[in-house]
Amino acid sequence: MRSMQVDELGGPLTLREGPPPSPAAGEVHIAVTRSGVNYPDLLVVQGLYQARPPLPFAPGFEVAGVVAAVGGEVSRFSIGDRVMAFVPIGGYATDVCAAEDVVFAIPDGVSDEQAAVLPIAYGTAYHALFDRAALGAGETVVVFGASGGVGVATVQVAKMIGAEVIACVGTEEKGAFTRDAGADQVIISTAEDVRSRVLEITDGNGADVVVDPVGGDAADAALRYLAWRGRLLIIGFTSGRIPEIPANRLLLKGTSAVGVFWGRFAEREPEANRANFEALLAWVAEGRLGPLISERLPLERAGEALTALAERRVVGKVVLESQ
Repeated sequence: MRSMQVDELGGPLTLREGPPPSPAAGEVHIAVTRSGVNYPDLLVVQGLYQARPPLPFAPGFEVAGVVAAVGGEVSRFSIGDRVMAFVPIGGYATDVCAAEDVVFAIPDGVSDEQAAVLPIAYGTAYHALFDRAALGAGETVVVFGASGGVGVATVQVAKMIGAEVIACVGTEEKGAFTRDAGADQVIISTAEDVRSRVLEITDGNGADVVVDPVGGDAADAALRYLAWRGRLLIIGFTSGRIPEIPANRLLLKGTSAVGVFWGRFAEREPEANRANFEALLAWVAEGRLGPLISERLPLERAGEALTALAERRVVGKVVLESQ
C-alpha cells in the first residue's frame, strides 16, 4: 500500500510504501479510491487536534472505495462492495481498515468522490441542522465560513429543508461560489458589518439559527443578532479564539448556544448517525444534493491540499485520488 505519512508534527507529508493492513474482528479493509480533505486534517498534522496519533501516521478521516477483506463478526459487507467510511486516522492511503459501524454502502448513482466528501462536512451539516437546531422551513440561517467544506454543505442542507440562507464569506469570489451553492443572500464579512446586514435582511427580526465554525468575534456578534428563540450552533474555532458566552445574552431573548460535535455523535449514537447518512446518500443518488468538489489531486500531492487549506484558498471540497 501507499500512504502519505507525517514523520514530525508540523512537517511535510512523505510518500511511504508498505504492506496493506489486515482487518481485525469487526473491521472492514477498504481499498481506497478517493479520500476527502478537511480542516481537521491540517490540525492533526500540526499537532493541534484534540487527538494526537503516535508518529508516524497518515492523516485523513474520510474515504471511499471497495471492500478488499472483512474481519470476523462483520455482517453488513462483503468483498467487492462499494463503501465509504469515517476513520480515526489513515485516510490518505490506498488501503485502510475501519470499524463496521462507520462504514456505509454507496448506492448506485453516487460516485466514489461524492461519497468520500460526505462524512465530515455533510454529516456535520445534517446533524447540526436536524438534530441540534431542529431547523424548520422558512427559518433564517446565517452560515459563517460558508465557502468551506462544512459551510457549503450547511448551505445546501439548509436549502433542502426550506430555510432562507445568509452566507458569510471573506471575498466576492467566495460569495459567488456560495450563491451557486444555493445561498439566498451573501455578506462579505471583510467589507460589511455582519450584524447590521443580518438585521437589515431580516427586517430587524434577526437570525433563527447561526452556524459557527469560526468562533471569536463572529460568535460574539452573533449573540446580538439572534432572533427570539434563536440557536447559535458552535461547531469549531477556526479564528483561533474560543468565545466566552455571557449567559444574560441567552436569557434576554430565550436563545440557545448549542454544541455540535459530529464525530462524538457518530461514536455515541451510531444508529442515529447511520439513519442520517442513509438520508444524505438517498438525496445524492436522487440528484437532489450534489457535493461541491473544487479540486482533485493525486494522493502524492496531499501536502498541497493541506497548504491550500492553511492559506484559506479552498472553496468547497478537495478530493485525493488514490487509484
